[in-house]
Amino acid sequence: MVIKNYDYLNIEKKWQQKWFDAKINIASRKKQKKFFIHFAYPGVSGYLHVGHMRGFTYCDIISRYKRMKGYDVLFPAGFHASGIPSVGFAKKVERNDKETIELLKKNGCTDDFIKKLVDPKKVVNYFSGVYVNNYWKKFGFFIDYTRLMNTISEGYKRFIEWQFHKLNEKNLLVQKPHFAPFCPNCGPVAVDKSETDVSKGGSAEILDFTIIKFKLKDGTILPAATLRPETIFGVTNMWVHPDIEYQKVKINNEVWICSKECIEKLTYQFETVEILMEKIPGKELIGKTCVVPEINRDVPILSGVFADPTIATGIVMSVPAHAPYDWIALVESKKEIQPIKIIDVKGFGNNPAKEACDQLNITSQTETKKLDEATDIVYKKEFHTGVLNDNTGKYSGLQISEIKDAVKNDLISKKLAATMKEFSEDVICRCKEKVVIKRIPDQWFIKYSDEALTRKSKDYAETMNIFPQEYKSEIPKILDWFDDRAAIRKGSWLGTPFPFKKDWIIEPISDSTLYPAYYILSNYVNQGKISAKEMTDKFFDYIFLGLGTAKNKIWENIKVDFDYWYPVDINLGGKEHKTVHFPVYVMNHVAILPREKRPKGLFVHWWVTQQGREKISKSKGGAEPILEAATTYGVDAMRLYYAHVGSPFVDVEWNSDIVTKYKNRIANIWKLIQQLSGKEDAANENLDNWLISTLNRRIQKIDDAFENYDLRVASNEIFYECQKDIQWYMKRRGGNKKLIEKFISTWITLMTPVTPHLAEELWHQNNDSFISNETYPKFKPNEISEKDEVGEYLLSEVTDDVNEILKVTKITPKKIHIYVSPAWKREIFRKALEMADENRLNIGLIMKDIMSDPNKKAIVKEVSQFVGKLPGEIKKLSDSDRNRYLVTLKEADFLENAKDYLKKVFSCDIEVYSADDKDIYDPAYKVRFAIPLRPAIYIE
Repeated sequence: MVIKNYDYLNIEKKWQQKWFDAKINIASRKKQKKFFIHFAYPGVSGYLHVGHMRGFTYCDIISRYKRMKGYDVLFPAGFHASGIPSVGFAKKVERNDKETIELLKKNGCTDDFIKKLVDPKKVVNYFSGVYVNNYWKKFGFFIDYTRLMNTISEGYKRFIEWQFHKLNEKNLLVQKPHFAPFCPNCGPVAVDKSETDVSKGGSAEILDFTIIKFKLKDGTILPAATLRPETIFGVTNMWVHPDIEYQKVKINNEVWICSKECIEKLTYQFETVEILMEKIPGKELIGKTCVVPEINRDVPILSGVFADPTIATGIVMSVPAHAPYDWIALVESKKEIQPIKIIDVKGFGNNPAKEACDQLNITSQTETKKLDEATDIVYKKEFHTGVLNDNTGKYSGLQISEIKDAVKNDLISKKLAATMKEFSEDVICRCKEKVVIKRIPDQWFIKYSDEALTRKSKDYAETMNIFPQEYKSEIPKILDWFDDRAAIRKGSWLGTPFPFKKDWIIEPISDSTLYPAYYILSNYVNQGKISAKEMTDKFFDYIFLGLGTAKNKIWENIKVDFDYWYPVDINLGGKEHKTVHFPVYVMNHVAILPREKRPKGLFVHWWVTQQGREKISKSKGGAEPILEAATTYGVDAMRLYYAHVGSPFVDVEWNSDIVTKYKNRIANIWKLIQQLSGKEDAANENLDNWLISTLNRRIQKIDDAFENYDLRVASNEIFYECQKDIQWYMKRRGGNKKLIEKFISTWITLMTPVTPHLAEELWHQNNDSFISNETYPKFKPNEISEKDEVGEYLLSEVTDDVNEILKVTKITPKKIHIYVSPAWKREIFRKALEMADENRLNIGLIMKDIMSDPNKKAIVKEVSQFVGKLPGEIKKLSDSDRNRYLVTLKEADFLENAKDYLKKVFSCDIEVYSADDKDIYDPAYKVRFAIPLRPAIYIE
């Protein structure tokens, strides 16, 4: 039989065309049980990469499985076009950015077309088409493409305006001053782990520095920024960088000296900032003194090369008793300055910083890693056990963990301090400009700090199906922590105009909370059945809240659809959404929609990483293009890789060698099934029963895994264990043609959600229908044959044991003797297992029962030794082992019938003995039959 190679490129293209031509991916209401799944829609910022496809693929696998389980499935998708990603891309085109232009040309864009991409909306339209045709359809995703939408369409904007009207009605919109990330080029940007607007620093926090005003003799302010204002009482000196040129600046009628980098930041955070022309070299400040505010103590200004001009003001106050960096710098300066202890700390003496440095053998400022460690040790102990001492005046006796902003607020009220915001790390916009923090006096917020909303959201989250379980445990704390979120931005952003403040745009996280509801009506919009103009607040109130009456039949149809499909069953997204998107998704649903319309489940998947365990990112390089990967490995191989390479809840590293192995497995399964189809007919009742029974066990395990979204277990059973089963059957000379055909048919159906192209091609060798429309195999308890399962397992154990002996001894066998454990041991073991399963295992009762049998009395010593080991050995057994030992099997008879197979495998004579035969004596019999009762083997 000539077997053709698996031509995955043409096969995948063929079935994608047939599926979408037949429109079997379009959702419809037929079966009165539904499943609504979607992934977190991608931001439109450029070409995607193989890392993005992991979550998308999970969604399609789950949706296909649910379809085959008899559900009406709604699997829509859209494009998160809000914000500045598309604007940033358009600006790159406008600037003729070399890398961007080359990438576009590499992907087939002409010069004339590229010129059009200076318009952000055309960028959105272009990449929307790329995502659909080059990624989603290319992977065979059964997305309902009639429902595609983006977040800058007129209808969607009406939808978002309605949401904000509802939030305002519920007093969940508030105004207050706000310090927000700001790009000098692009305007306001969002800084969060999703890195929608930034290329670096998505995890950055905004630090709240207190700027303490130290005065020089001429009244000029030397501002030092600190995160611990209470340590002002321990200041012994100041640090300035000798090689830095500082500059004077007028802040609210005060003259400050700070770094030029600081001045730039201050211009965004203070109302009146006047940059003066006078510059002061750092070395000219060294040797002067300044006054510590509140304490009114003169302290010297010393040289400190670690005073970084890019951090806060570029001037550092020194607290050497409590800051390891300050202590070591003071030691190296060789100045006769005594540290001032202000905090009593459990486990430390008069100088915590010195003691921590001594503990880690730190002798130089260059040992930054050790100094960071020492700082961490001191700060943690001070926070948890520290108490301010008498050197702090009225604050004496206060615990560090409780002082909070007391000192800071006192200093500010006396105009001895101010505040300044600073990122914890550099943040770079996607336009490559450094992001700063800017004060907005009248920002609008969504009031996520509302106690009632938080409580209701936590209570509702408790009822949801959230995967993994660890995230379900985390989400109440996240909801507690979640504070008011600035909801609007000003600048060249795409999105929905904010209805309560002209010229401001609703920011991207705030417009992506209830968005799955829009999928219910997006197909009506796309078909021209309803216009954006018609989407008034009354329309949305009727559709989503059931308020008012329908204007026409279209309204009624949309309402019926909404009531059928909503709520969402699974919202699936990457772990970057754990602390941002998912919390607001839950809270906005709780705030606006009735309980029965709130989401039922969340599925969080981890990332595909590149070498070094860093998330794959377009802006950081290393991203393998999707089309190239699909051509190299095949779509089904990549789908199997995503499903099987690791749990959805761990990061997996993209490795071309590993993906190639999945490609080879697809080809091997193709080849194996072709070979099986040509086998001659030959029945073996026991072996046939084993295959039927084992297949049913696989179906049960696969079904359980899919229902719990454990895609790795499901795919392992389908693509590895099922293959082992049929190969064992053939190796055992199984040849029931009808059974093999049934196995193949079932196996192909099982693999359909994961590798649909392979499944369709194999299915259509004997069928005309789409396998994607077939019913998923069902577990049939009546087809389970435990005896045949145990028998084949016993045979595989014996085969493995003999192979292991031959491997170790390196002998060529002449004859293999197999000794099956005596029936009384099986009987006792089974009884003990039954008692253990009922939590009533009692060795005394077992021995009493045994001693009533005259035959057992003759071997009382051996019986006693065996029974004594039972409790410990039973604890070691897996569930599958326990079940096997509960099955009654005449092992000797089974192995006797399998002798021909064993002879063929080992090319020698085989003898099988029962240890119940009193006449046998052999070297192997001296080896007591160990629990769990595997046969003993002796090889000549």
